[in-house]
Amino acid sequence: MKLLGIGSRIKHEEFGLGVITNVSTKHYWVTFIENGLETIDLDSTFEVIEAVEDEVDTMSFSEVESMLKNMLKKWSDISEIVPIADKWKGGKLILEPEDTNLQSKEIPIDTFFHKIVMVRDRIRVMEQKINSSNLDDQDKVDLQQYITRIYGSLTTFNILFKIKEQQFTGSKSN
Repeated sequence: MKLLGIGSRIKHEEFGLGVITNVSTKHYWVTFIENGLETIDLDSTFEVIEAVEDEVDTMSFSEVESMLKNMLKKWSDISEIVPIADKWKGGKLILEPEDTNLQSKEIPIDTFFHKIVMVRDRIRVMEQKINSSNLDDQDKVDLQQYITRIYGSLTTFNILFKIKEQQFTGSKSN
């Protein structure tokens, strides 16, 4: 049996997706997305998603932390904290119908912004699932082009984002 190195990604039937963060003579210490740190026997049954075959003591904690963050981004729909631009905090979105007999609708802009961020995060998860799927390359490219157009349609909402790197980007024109 070949030992997996620190940073290897696995899927355990009971605990789900995780990253090996330490190896002892009898156990893997695995940080699981949903269950936190668990120790499992070296001969436990699990699926190896990505094996790192390295000396077990050559990876620093910061490297493990970085890999875990990347894995969480890739395999979960847990979203990062995305702050709204300061000028919009506490504001409201007012929807006024043309017909004056109808009532207007007020929505806290923070609530609206949260929904926009959720849409963005779900599109990202869909994009990751497409890229890791068994579709042929042309189908992946076609679907990716649709996703790029979706992002482009959502750039209107970029004024709400505090941090530019978290904004929507469509296709880049040269």
